[in-house]
Amino acid sequence: MLGRAGCRLLALREKANRMVCLLDARVRTLTAEPEEGAATAEYAVVLVAATGFAAVLVGIMKSDAIKTMLTNIVKKALNIG
Repeated sequence: MLGRAGCRLLALREKANRMVCLLDARVRTLTAEPEEGAATAEYAVVLVAATGFAAVLVGIMKSDAIKTMLTNIVKKALNIG
C-alpha cells in the first residue's frame, strides 16, 4: 500500500498531467487562431483593391469616347441579331 507521501506524490503527478494537457490545448488554440486574422487582413486588402479598380473603371466609363464605343457595340449587336 502507498503511504501518505506516496498518495501525495500520486496526486501531484495527476495534477501535473492535467495542467500539461490544459497547456497543450491552449498552445494548440493559440497557434490555430493567427490564420483567421491573416484571412481577414487579406480580405480587407482585396476589398480595398477592388474598390480602387471599380473607381478607375467608373472614371473610364464616364468618358465620351468610351460611351460612344459601347453604344456602337450595342447597336451592332442588336442589328446583327
